[in-house]
Amino acid sequence: VQLQASGGGLVQAGGSLRLSCVASGRTLTSYVMGWFRQAPGKEREFVSHIWWSTSSTVYAGSVKGRFTISKDNAKRAVYLQMNSLKPEDTAVYYCASRAISSGDWRYWGQGTQVTVSS
Repeated sequence: VQLQASGGGLVQAGGSLRLSCVASGRTLTSYVMGWFRQAPGKEREFVSHIWWSTSSTVYAGSVKGRFTISKDNAKRAVYLQMNSLKPEDTAVYYCASRAISSGDWRYWGQGTQVTVSS
């Protein structure tokens, strides 16, 4: 699975951004698509994921209620709508994929920078 992420940028606190991740390669039915982020000097952390087959979603507590993950089957794309952004959301955001049967996020896209100014 190849992943191509886009949509980052600079936004003021309280603003919104939508990240996109387009997947190519294997059939995605048996995969989970996720978003992670890494802030300067910090470890990469989980943000959200969605099961391709069922659209079941999970969110990190820090983004729950503000971020929404969704997918478009026809475009083989996963989106992360980020609302009410805070300066602490500043990070490089990565999309990733893993097989449902595996806990290993094996496939990663390039990161996209999100910067939230106060």
